[in-house]
Amino acid sequence: MHIFQFFLGLLVVLVLTQLVARDRKHIKIRYVLQLLVAEVAVAYALLHTDYGLAAVGGMANVFDQLMKFAAEGTRFVFGGLLHRGEFSFFLMVLMPIVYISVLIGILQHLRILPWVIRGIGLVLAKLSGMGKIESFNAVGAMIVGQSENFIAYKNIIGSFSEKRMYTLSATAMSTVSMSIVGSYMQLIAPRFVVTALILNLFSTFIILSLINPYDGEANEDQLIAAPVERMSFFEMLGDYILAGFKIAVIVGAMLIGFIALIATVNFLFAWCFGVDFQHVLGFAFYPLAWLIGIPGQDILSASSIMATKLVTNEFVAMMALKDQSAHLSPYTQGTLSIFLVSFANFSSIGIIAGAVKGLDEERGNMVSRFGLKLVYGATLVSILSAMVAGLAL
Repeated sequence: MHIFQFFLGLLVVLVLTQLVARDRKHIKIRYVLQLLVAEVAVAYALLHTDYGLAAVGGMANVFDQLMKFAAEGTRFVFGGLLHRGEFSFFLMVLMPIVYISVLIGILQHLRILPWVIRGIGLVLAKLSGMGKIESFNAVGAMIVGQSENFIAYKNIIGSFSEKRMYTLSATAMSTVSMSIVGSYMQLIAPRFVVTALILNLFSTFIILSLINPYDGEANEDQLIAAPVERMSFFEMLGDYILAGFKIAVIVGAMLIGFIALIATVNFLFAWCFGVDFQHVLGFAFYPLAWLIGIPGQDILSASSIMATKLVTNEFVAMMALKDQSAHLSPYTQGTLSIFLVSFANFSSIGIIAGAVKGLDEERGNMVSRFGLKLVYGATLVSILSAMVAGLAL
């Protein structure tokens, strides 16, 4: 990616944040700059240095091994279907979520996960200038999930201001949970999934510091790291197994609905206008695809995939990228992969608002009111992460 294009992209992202920014006088430029420098350095280290490539490769290998373990359980239940030799999205991509969910539950039950989340969160708080709760939430959402993480605040969420609720919700939408990472790796290159997980943390704090700046609030020391309820080990196993299966089925149902709907809309557009709907959406995202450095011959295809992610979800877009990968440059595949690894889409509004409403109805309604702004901010996070990764590709 050309340096000039990168800085032009940064300027455009800055302007886009300020279109919806509140209380600009509270923007902490020093923290924004140090986060950006750190993100660029991390991206270069992960994608260019021997140590970084080894670390990313190591994490990818761990998930590859976990997917093999997950396949053992899937094979036992669905063996006849798997042996037919055809790729089954539900069995090979969604079913591993059950196993990863169990591992997360075990780490949570043993009180290892809360300490990891708290430790990384405190480091992020120093680097980003955000409060303890905001930094804790960024790591927690990445590990336990965008909706499950809100359970940690159920005793204090009623006191959160609108600004804090926006930050917590936008963070949850801008990251992805570890339970679903292995499924992504079945569709796009694992090294880009791992890199995106890390870069999105930096990009999230940068974008939120520009869109929604505010000083620290009350309840910083009331941060809790796990739900109050304490289950027995086998109760926990059953709970997380069912939770993982529920997530897999929900994602599968959403894919069925969205893909069928897109096929219908594409048919109607082709019948009326001679061009499908995704092609039209591609023109809307054309400037954004150029900003992240997509080569000219790939821009229209790339922008269509970006738009698909926004109006459906990341799985549909990843499948589109996988189908078209043979015709796209390695740079395009890399930057698009980074862009796609987040929950930034319209369906996430309902997921997050519903999770919050289950804890506090007033705060859940608050999240619904600024839902479009959530998607706006989270999409800018994805764009910034893709731009930074482009410097190192």
